[in-house]
Amino acid sequence: MSQPVVVDSVAALRAQIRDWRRDGLRVAMVPTMGALHDGHISLVRIALQKAERCVVSIFVNPTQFAPSEDLDKYPRQLARDLDQLGAAKADLAFTPTVGEMYPAGFATKISVGGPSAGLESDFRPTFFDGVATVVAKLLLQATPDCAVFGEKDYQQ
Repeated sequence: MSQPVVVDSVAALRAQIRDWRRDGLRVAMVPTMGALHDGHISLVRIALQKAERCVVSIFVNPTQFAPSEDLDKYPRQLARDLDQLGAAKADLAFTPTVGEMYPAGFATKISVGGPSAGLESDFRPTFFDGVATVVAKLLLQATPDCAVFGEKDYQQ
């Protein structure tokens, strides 16, 4: 079993996707925060039914954690995640750093208003804005033909 190609920069991500598009291939994306489980792997399988290439992002997004939440305790198990992605035949893992996703001077964010009222944002006020911002960034960085999200992401 081989692991997917791993890139940690937007430039490398875009270069690989550009090569695939030159070959006429469709690209699907599965955004994750890592600590992959069977649900994530099922999303990879769906992505590969919809496109010839699958990109899985693995990024623990600090902007969706409130100051009172422990970002540092979020599970990180990249080697295990890459093994699982290899077994599922994902093509590329995008593993950016916080600095790559939110470089110095970064100022743009998405603010989710009305639709988030009465949901998770009642308890975690920065959550939806952080999720919406990072998902928009990932989609703009990868420009996939489709993205696959799980049921847990439905609320988001």
